[in-house]
Amino acid sequence: MDLEELEPRKQKPQPRNLDVLSIEELNAYIEEMRAEIKRVEEKIAAKKAHINAAAGLFKSAS
Repeated sequence: MDLEELEPRKQKPQPRNLDVLSIEELNAYIEEMRAEIKRVEEKIAAKKAHINAAAGLFKSAS
């Protein structure tokens, strides 16, 4: 049995109900999503930099 089988499966978050939001709330929600996208893009860049640094270290060691 794999360890993955023992862990609970992550459920996708349900989409937010946009029908009940005002135009101002929708605009604020868009800004929140843009901030979250930026945060994720920064994390991806940091992880790529880490991988590239590690790859460079191993290339120079051989």
